[in-house]
This record gives sequence, C-alpha cells and structure tokens, in this order.
Amino acid sequence: MSEAARPVTAARRVALRVLLRVQEEGAYADLALRAGMVQAQLAPRERGLATELVYGTLRMRGRLDFLLGHVLDTPLAELEPAVACALRMGAYQIACLERIPERAAVDETVRGLREIGFGRASGLANAALRRLAERWRSIALPELADDPVAHLRDALSLPGWLAERLAGRFEPEEAAALARALLAVPPRCVRANRLRTTRDALLDELRRRFPDADACRFAPDGLRLAGRGDPVREPGFAAGRYTLQDEASQLVVELLDPQPGERVFDACAAPGTKATAIAERVGAGGRVLATDRHFRRLGLVARDAERLGLAWLETRVVDLARPLPRELAAERFDRVLVDAPCSGLGTLRRTPELRWRVLPEDLARLAEAQFQILHHAAAALGARGALVYSVCTFTPEENEAVVDAFLARQPGFRRTPPDALPAALRPLLDERGALRTWPQRHDCDAFFAVRLERAA
Repeated sequence: MSEAARPVTAARRVALRVLLRVQEEGAYADLALRAGMVQAQLAPRERGLATELVYGTLRMRGRLDFLLGHVLDTPLAELEPAVACALRMGAYQIACLERIPERAAVDETVRGLREIGFGRASGLANAALRRLAERWRSIALPELADDPVAHLRDALSLPGWLAERLAGRFEPEEAAALARALLAVPPRCVRANRLRTTRDALLDELRRRFPDADACRFAPDGLRLAGRGDPVREPGFAAGRYTLQDEASQLVVELLDPQPGERVFDACAAPGTKATAIAERVGAGGRVLATDRHFRRLGLVARDAERLGLAWLETRVVDLARPLPRELAAERFDRVLVDAPCSGLGTLRRTPELRWRVLPEDLARLAEAQFQILHHAAAALGARGALVYSVCTFTPEENEAVVDAFLARQPGFRRTPPDALPAALRPLLDERGALRTWPQRHDCDAFFAVRLERAA
C-alpha cells in the first residue's frame, strides 16, 4: 500500500470526528469521545492519544488559530468546519506534542481529510501545515506586558470577549494565571462515601492503584488521584465506596452543611454528585428530594443513589422555571440547594468546548433563569433553614448579581453571617461571605456559592 493510500490511525480518526461533532452539532466532548472510542474499539494507548488530541485541540484552539493565521492564505473562519477542525488538530500535534514527528502530523491530517470526504482540501492542508512546521517556533506570541488582551486571547487561548473581561477585572498577572490554569489538565478527585468507608481507609485502598493519591486540601471527604488509571473501573467504585467529584463541588455541600436526619431539597440535582453527597450526610433517618426538569438526567441520580446505597434519596421531575407544584410547596425542608444551570466557565479545564460555545449575550439570559429558579426553590425552605445558591462560573452576572436581585425581591432572606459558616471554609470566603474557589489559587474548578437564611 502506498504512503498516500495508507489509512489514518484509528485514534486520529476518532478524534477528528469528535471535534467535528463538537463544532457542528454542539456535542459535549466527553460524551462524544467516549462513544467514539467504544464504537472504534480503541486500544488503551489509542484511547490516550484520542483523548489528548480532542481535549488539547479544544483547549489550545485560540493559540492554534493564531499560528495558523500566519500560514494560511484563506482566513480559518472561511474554511469548511471539517477542514478547520483537521488543521487545528494537525497544528496541535506540531506545536504542542513534541513526541509526534511533524511529518507524521502533516501526513495524518491530509489522510484524515481524505477519509472524511474532504480530499479537495488536502493540498491546502498539506501546504499550510508544512509551512507551520517550518515557522511556528519563530512566530512571536503577544506578550502580556505589551498587550494583555492579545496575550490572553492568542497565547493563552481565551475567546476574545472573555479575554477582554478578565483583563478589565484582574491585574494582568492574575488574569494570566487564571487563563493558564484553565488550560491545565484538572486533577481527578473522588469523594469517600462516609456511610461505607472513611477517607483514610479509602486513601489506603486507592494508593495501591494510584500511589500518589492524597487528601484534598479543603474537602474533608475528598481525595486527589494522580497517574494513569480509571477510578470508575476500580472495585471500590462499583461497591459504592466513592464518587468522582471535583473538590470545589464537594465544598458546596460543605457550605450547605446538611445534618443527620434532616430533610433536604436539591432543586437542580442532575447528574447527582451533590445530591448523593447530601444523602450520605443526612443518613437513613433523613430525606433528600432531588429534582430536575430532565427525566433522563434524573436517571443518573437514581443510578448513583442505588450504587451508593442511598435509599432515602428520591427523584422527581420538576421544572423550577415555574413555581413549585402545590404538593411540593406545602412541604418544608431544612435545607435547600440551588446549584443552578450556568455558563460553566469555571469548569473550562474539564469542558474546554465551552470556551468556544458560550457567548457574552448568553449571560443575561442565564442570570434571569438562575434568578427564577432560586426564587421558586426558596418557597420550599422551612422557617429556620439554610438555602445555598451555587454556580460553577465566575461571571458577576451569574454570581453576585443573581444573589443581590434575589435579596432585593425577598426581604425575608439575608446572607448567613460568615462566622456562622463552617470554619474550614473561611479561608475561601470573600469579603461578603461568598465561597469562591479558583483553579489558579486552589487547583479546583471556579465555583461561587452563597448561603442564605430567613431573616429573624
């Protein structure tokens, strides 16, 4: 078989098709990648390369577009999506993966385009990527000191609108530190199921497979895993001894602070990591009602509750964009969690496609929806209960603005005084008592959460 006719490697074939699905269909990278790897029956080494190509290309797309702009005669935005995806993936291998020979990156990209029916663009791709292989080291990226916005956009791969926002909100070095952190591969964290094990016992168990595992810095049930391996495939996961959950997400439940025997309402529960954490806290003498507007996503909550042995966690389809159903409004819960749907910009390390999907005009729409959900869910809170509003993003519209609007409309509520919040969280509280975590400071997702209570 001639070199030109040799098929592209399976890992690159899967990665290119996943990137195209993300670009054209709005698919989530993790779900599309998992499905693609299963369908192609990739070997472990190929799975690693496919994952690297998908996530790396999405994370570094801003820098890759900047570099490609120096070697393309046609603007990248004017090319067909499949061609743009292939060029970015090829450029990622050339400029970011030292272990892959540049010639292989060029040739595999050209073959990949032919395999998906875009052979007419193979000449363009071949010429552009060969020029890139020759020139990319001499292409100067914008310096932070000279142009902070251009540096955040073209060197640190943020969309232009977000680069402008961060440059206007933070000092240049802090903005760059955040942008760099959002390019990093996130740590894998798990939460020990305190009903079936302890964190120390789980650490001893998992260190046999993950020797560098260690306790999380702030989350009392959390562990950080390092090295290769899939914690979902370990016996302890199937036995319900732990759940995968980022440390920041675990800290939201710490802020809620559910107690044994309490009744808790999780208003936007799917996929269920916080709902199950709450159920582990309240125990068999308590009750957790986990609601979501999507029936299928609630199935994920129920499945995890069964695995973890949480029979007192109940799921129900409820759309909090509308007032609570009458029978639910008649109940009163000790604690209510509103982990509202949001832009997700605080999770860009693990969902890099969001940096190219979220638009500035989305924020006002999301904030209005978040306010409505918070307003409606608050009706379920008992007289002396605690209400936590949380989002995995750092945009002011979705953070303080939602809470301030809620308090203006609900004078019967107030922020819980900082000295009444769990002591372990106080290093993470801002001047107004809101929990804020940052990847560049705490190596976890960027979360915002506020605990509210009924005013005396």
